[in-house]
Amino acid sequence: MVTQVSASKGRGRSSRGAGASLGLHLTLVAASVVAVFPVAWLVLTSLKPRDAWQSTTVQLFNNPSLDNYVQVLGQTAFPRWLFNALFVAAMTTVLGVVLAATTGYAVSRFRFPGFRSIMWMLLITQMFPVAILIVPIYNLMAGLGLINQFPGLVIAYLTSTVPFCAWMMKGYFDTVPVEIDEAGRVDGLTPFGTFWRLILPLSKPGLAVAAFYSFITAWAEVAYATAFMTGDDKYTLAVGIGQFVGQHKAEWGLLTASSVLIAVPAAVVFLLVQRNIVTGLTAGATKS
Repeated sequence: MVTQVSASKGRGRSSRGAGASLGLHLTLVAASVVAVFPVAWLVLTSLKPRDAWQSTTVQLFNNPSLDNYVQVLGQTAFPRWLFNALFVAAMTTVLGVVLAATTGYAVSRFRFPGFRSIMWMLLITQMFPVAILIVPIYNLMAGLGLINQFPGLVIAYLTSTVPFCAWMMKGYFDTVPVEIDEAGRVDGLTPFGTFWRLILPLSKPGLAVAAFYSFITAWAEVAYATAFMTGDDKYTLAVGIGQFVGQHKAEWGLLTASSVLIAVPAAVVFLLVQRNIVTGLTAGATKS
């Protein structure tokens, strides 16, 4: 039987003709070029002097320099925006993961009054677009005195990240055998001790996805930051770089340089969690 399977697989590989293989590779190369071209063009534009990107002649390289990066980092409020964005994204990530993990574990393991209501609430809150939520959340933040305050912005982001991440974590915790919880209780652990010492170490892929989603949501969000924050000292990156677009012109050199710098932290976070992302996203797909 093993020999027959191996032989069929070998025939499958060899049955593809040279033309089909060539077409497949050309398609993959074309898809790769389409995916990489915008990023490459962004980087190349950020290295061009102002007269180059204002020219009607398309040139890949034209006296490349780091002047745009020097100007962004030294002559604008970009460093302050970067600090604000990192602070807000870090707080959103930490609080989002904590709330999502505890909520997901609670609804996965315990049955209590209001269990179904919480599940429906987590599901329904994901159906509302941000445009509908801005006004009520703004009114709540104004009543609490949190307008133009970073805690208010973090809370606004948590309203988007926690429901999705909690539902995802619930699906992930469902895949962890209940026998592990029972073993923890036999050893004298409290429910929280079981969660902290036994379940969380087994849930790193799910936690990685929750952290990445929370970070990216806070890092790239514009609507809440624009509505709740005013002044250069309070702007995050996504809002701050809008200052480079005037009524009659846009500073494309500064915009592209800022975009490259903004992409670096997101890429670093992705590289740190990429090993667990696929596992975390698919772990709860076969069991609910």
